[in-house]
Amino acid sequence: MGIPKVLIVDDEDNIRELEKEALSKIDCFILEASDARKAIDLFFETKDVSLILLDIMMSDMDGFEVLKEIRDFSDVPVIMIAPRPDENEELKGFAMGADDYISKPFSPKVLAARAEALLRRVKAAEKEDVLSIGPIRIDNTAHQVYVNNDPVDLSYKEYKLLCFFVKNRGIALSREKILDSVWDYDYFGDARTIDTHVKKLRSKLGKEAGNLIKTVWGMGYKMEDDPAES
Repeated sequence: MGIPKVLIVDDEDNIRELEKEALSKIDCFILEASDARKAIDLFFETKDVSLILLDIMMSDMDGFEVLKEIRDFSDVPVIMIAPRPDENEELKGFAMGADDYISKPFSPKVLAARAEALLRRVKAAEKEDVLSIGPIRIDNTAHQVYVNNDPVDLSYKEYKLLCFFVKNRGIALSREKILDSVWDYDYFGDARTIDTHVKKLRSKLGKEAGNLIKTVWGMGYKMEDDPAES
């Protein structure tokens, strides 16, 4: 994981300074965004942000819209910062995928403790730094996939899907199981969306590596070491 990167998003300079001070005793690298659009651009440019402190009320776009854009591609931990205690806002944030919620004025010590707890969770999830099978190597620290040492650009869901296949190599996985594990419990779409993602994933991996993902007819998929045609 290395030194985790924490993105602070707030359009008030004094609040960002307070949050930076709260995190000063945590071993982390801090990124700042003074508005929502800058936050989204910075997040996708940086790619390996470990935690986001996200203000709900901003002038150009509210924090819920930012959270939605990020959740379409990433499950990075997010702490929502609210201008006032509001149960409905808190519930809305959790329903959209927020990991924690803190209202202003907040205790810097409490904010630091919650941030540190979420960073520990990220570190634990990334303890398996490298996964490999056949010509495929997955570097979880860099969030990068290689085939025969050449980098392959995958979308967030394609990356998660590949990691899930590799971790469960040799096991026949139903589409429903894949949805539950990769798309999470709150996805209510057609399980056949898996087929579309697998097709794209195979294409990006190339013939040799892509053929490691076998089709289990009438059920789902299975990853094997044998690159024979699926």
